[in-house]
Amino acid sequence: MSSAAEQKGNEGFKGAKVESVRVTCTAPVNIAIIKYWGKRDETLILPINSSMSGTIDQGSMCSKTTITASLSAKEHTMSLNGERVDFNAKRLQTVFKALLARAEDLVGPLPEKRVLVKKEDWKLYKMNVDSANDFPTAAGLASSASGLACFTSCLARLLNFKEKFKGELSTIARQGSGSACRSLYGGFVTWKMGVKDDGVDSFAEQVVSQDHWPEMRVLIVVCGRGSKAIGSTPGMQGSVKTSALLEYRAEKVVPERMRLMKKALIEKQFETFAEVTMRDSNQFHAICMDTHPPLRYLNETSWRIISLVHEFNKKMGRECVAYTFDAGPHAVLYLLDDVMEDLLSHLLYYHLPQQHGLAEEKGFVSDRLKLITKEVEINGSDKLNGDIKPEDNGVSQIIVSKIGDGPRILQHVVVDEDGNELSLSV
Repeated sequence: MSSAAEQKGNEGFKGAKVESVRVTCTAPVNIAIIKYWGKRDETLILPINSSMSGTIDQGSMCSKTTITASLSAKEHTMSLNGERVDFNAKRLQTVFKALLARAEDLVGPLPEKRVLVKKEDWKLYKMNVDSANDFPTAAGLASSASGLACFTSCLARLLNFKEKFKGELSTIARQGSGSACRSLYGGFVTWKMGVKDDGVDSFAEQVVSQDHWPEMRVLIVVCGRGSKAIGSTPGMQGSVKTSALLEYRAEKVVPERMRLMKKALIEKQFETFAEVTMRDSNQFHAICMDTHPPLRYLNETSWRIISLVHEFNKKMGRECVAYTFDAGPHAVLYLLDDVMEDLLSHLLYYHLPQQHGLAEEKGFVSDRLKLITKEVEINGSDKLNGDIKPEDNGVSQIIVSKIGDGPRILQHVVVDEDGNELSLSV
């Protein structure tokens, strides 16, 4: 909104008493290319190894949160995807209390720059949090990371939080959901494990921006439906207690992979990027199987996608597609745009459900960003080698995306006691 339009729309605002403040924010999903698995401190959520991820463009999938701070409300409330959830959940409260303790005065626009809410008065307001994901929740697609990053960013804006040291906001988001700290930035992001007991040096920072490698594409292949059987938190706890491979990975393997991956990203070395990404995903799931009792996050369709990627790369004569799987069955494929249509044709040939029919494949493939630039042919004339056969019903959707930006503030509105609204610049 322009300043002139803003001023015209805010003429009725008196502001003698601010009844409510409303902020709306979106935040992205991030998908790890070097996995975080296991904590050295469960309370502060301090990881046993550093990690790295790609931020997925919000035009294809994101979390959206609106927080309304109201003087007249009687209690804090929260809903997720339309269902009431507990605002007093421990990790949510950790983020809320940390930001409330760091709240600043809310100041109005120029020229007056009048204090609308004093920082000591924020504790008088009750929060209503309305959050939603436009992708599967609790299914291994980093919904908690996206959701907590959105909540943190939204509340930080509402309370006029200002960072006092590098990465401070990410250290707060981390305590809500570890991987949430990586969703505070666009592009490719690293989460430093840190060494200090108080966690002040365990924060996220951007490695390269979303514009650094514009040819990079991401395909999210949804393998099955519903929530995963074992959540990430209990899964990690089991691995930390029982996996003999986990400590070796954290100390001996990850540091070198982080170095290789950073170099590959900066220099745009896709084959190195692809090999390290796939090896790290495989090792993560090997640790899951080394956990007692074992954690089985991949399903049969997941394994078929793994085989398809390796056969496709063999056909192309280079590592041109990389798969990675978080704690769930869904495949996330990183690739460059010059092979996207070719890969999609193979994915559709082997995994397009028969009931869709060729005329309806666009309903099976979600391409909100319109990254598919030509019609994808679906036929069996160019089959891959190996024992891969067409499968019906294994894949429920393919989401076409790219690397995107960090959280976006969409709205910041102050309402006075007479119901007049003041829109602050976003």
